[in-house]
Amino acid sequence: MAPKDDPNMTGQPVRRPPWLKVTAFGGDRYHQVRSRLRGMTLHTVCEEANCPNRGECFNSGTATFLLMGPVCSRDCRFCNVSGGKPHPLDPDEPRKVARVAAELGLSHVVVTSVTRDDLPDEGAQHFRETIAQIGQALPQATIEVLTPDFHARRDLLDLVLEAAPTVFNHNVETVPRLYPQVRPQADYRRSLEVLAYAAGQYPHVKVKSGLMVGLGETHGELHGVFGDLASAGVAMITIGQYLPPTRAHVPLERYYTPDEFAGLKSTAEDRGIPIVVSGPLVRSSYRAGTLLP
Repeated sequence: MAPKDDPNMTGQPVRRPPWLKVTAFGGDRYHQVRSRLRGMTLHTVCEEANCPNRGECFNSGTATFLLMGPVCSRDCRFCNVSGGKPHPLDPDEPRKVARVAAELGLSHVVVTSVTRDDLPDEGAQHFRETIAQIGQALPQATIEVLTPDFHARRDLLDLVLEAAPTVFNHNVETVPRLYPQVRPQADYRRSLEVLAYAAGQYPHVKVKSGLMVGLGETHGELHGVFGDLASAGVAMITIGQYLPPTRAHVPLERYYTPDEFAGLKSTAEDRGIPIVVSGPLVRSSYRAGTLLP
């Protein structure tokens, strides 16, 4: 798929560099996976978030499941998932996710969700039931969850973590200075609290986080985030290029080169994070199973 334009901070289109070329969204396997997901009324973050890697992932028979509907109770300005009044929960969704994961023969199942501030448990029990169903359908598979912050409520984090996912992922997304513009309903320190609690109380679970670059952050600010994540006990991070989904989203300030991503990887490792995946098209769940030993 040829590179296209993204708006920068001036509102003017900027041509995507050649290293951001992605696999086309098509092919028999791509349509088979998408058709099966839609037939089961399941959503994926691949499509809802307009992920540039979904052509590659669907064609390889993988997808990242998006729980609790396609509408989020928050409205982050970097994200393509719709904000608004969320849909009622489908109580059969955990079983359906497990069934499709088994049909696809997944060895590593990645599950995320919209944020559900409207629910008393913010969707924590739904995550717990999904982990249990996947474990029954695919007992040999590893399971990764990418969760909202649950307002750092330990009772809700326990619901998810006691279900023993292999990987617990919660993204900080950007540097703290940019939260008011990029994630106005989130809180950087709260996200660090979530990660530190998971790492400190559940040492058998691998804790992961991720962030985007190209929003106007400085290298010094990124280095500070790496240090914060290492101090919180995070074992794995992903670093990828921010790509504005539409002109209504936070504009792009600049593209990072592959060499710059390599430098960020080296710096994050030096700060004490054991596993770092850094590159222009890296996303939280992209090739996630390959990070596990």
